[in-house]
Amino acid sequence: MSDSYLAEINRERPGCILVLLDQSASMGDPFAGDRTIRKANAAADAINKLLMDLVIQCTQNFDEGPRNYFDVGVIGYGSRAGVGPCFGGVLSGRELVSIQDLATNQLRVEERAKTVADGAGGVVTVSVRFPVWFDPVAEAGTPMAEAMQRAKRVLEPWVSRHENSYPPIVINITDGEPNSDPTRAARELVGLQTTDGHVLLYNLHLSALALAPITFPASSAKLPDKYAQMLFGMSSEVPPRIQQELSKEGYFAEPGTRGFVFNADAGAMIQFLDIGTRLSLEGMTGER
Repeated sequence: MSDSYLAEINRERPGCILVLLDQSASMGDPFAGDRTIRKANAAADAINKLLMDLVIQCTQNFDEGPRNYFDVGVIGYGSRAGVGPCFGGVLSGRELVSIQDLATNQLRVEERAKTVADGAGGVVTVSVRFPVWFDPVAEAGTPMAEAMQRAKRVLEPWVSRHENSYPPIVINITDGEPNSDPTRAARELVGLQTTDGHVLLYNLHLSALALAPITFPASSAKLPDKYAQMLFGMSSEVPPRIQQELSKEGYFAEPGTRGFVFNADAGAMIQFLDIGTRLSLEGMTGER
């Protein structure tokens, strides 16, 4: 990979993270062998947690609030409403929002139970606040190609305004076969570029099966079907610095490693989102 992916992220040169979320009817099926949770709910929780983490990472001074180091968006596809933004409440209809807008305009804040260490070798359940920006949906077909086209339309003006920024990161979360082949639309999407590199497209394939995930492969040889192989082929190769992050996490990262996970469970999904955005978070400036 010849692109650098080394640009520092600051308020003058922010980054951009855009999530594409499958909202088709099959997302209502059980997730990773657990019939108590739907794939749509698991994906929504993981993305809402990602948004919360981004707000926290961009907050260096509580009194000042988060700094606008990122523009972020969630585009859903497969609902009866078609392809479009997922944010609810004040942010409804917005394709990209600043971190400050995100921090101050949640749909609601829920109380969630969380198990933590009690300091004496055991665990205890505590209540934590969990901000929610959108709710899970599982309704219709899988217009993935249209979602890729929408992402390109969203990011074209962003790239034009931020030509020296770290390239946008697009994370596509899906569980099934698309209505039509999205490969060409994905290729056009990753054709967008800043001076620091092309758009990065990562794909996360969910499943109803309780099987070990295939994470960050360099080859499609072990993938079980043509749809997984298609998503792998659409996925960007992981930049060298992110390969280093993968190695630190115990993954076998080699030349050609792609931003793709097949058969992700909840843990793999959250870790995928974390690693996929970690480099850009670490690249934030310590500006005052």
